[in-house]
Amino acid sequence: MTGRIATRLAGALAASVLLAVPAMAQFKKAEDAIQYRQSAFTVMANHMGRLAAMAKGEAPFDAAKANEAMGTIATSWAAFAKLFPKGSETGGETTASPKIWESFKDFEDKGAKLASDATAAQKAAANGADAFKTAFGDVTKNCGGCHKPYRIQK
Repeated sequence: MTGRIATRLAGALAASVLLAVPAMAQFKKAEDAIQYRQSAFTVMANHMGRLAAMAKGEAPFDAAKANEAMGTIATSWAAFAKLFPKGSETGGETTASPKIWESFKDFEDKGAKLASDATAAQKAAANGADAFKTAFGDVTKNCGGCHKPYRIQK
């Protein structure tokens, strides 16, 4: 029960934080925006890690947990582009590529596609591990589709 409460709390936190994203003007400095989005990435990475373990068979498939985590990802990514306001491309330690701001519409479109695919994977979880695994593959392709052009590889 404790794990379930922690998962729900993390999901609720991610959703509430990302849906209430302030404009850059509300950040005191670019570093604040960068830190804010890095925290959001940490939440998403934790969800993706648990989902990947299920998809790979490294952890037991749990439709309810998959549904919940994918729902958090879908909701969060729907507002994700707002975590990259103009002015936050520099001023702190970030792996966000300047290409984000040069091709912001494409960046937003990729995020919208990821949110859509996450919603589809959320629904697929109800149909079992195989259906979820296939849908999760689409989500991970979208992750890579953004990381390659929009993330500075170190």
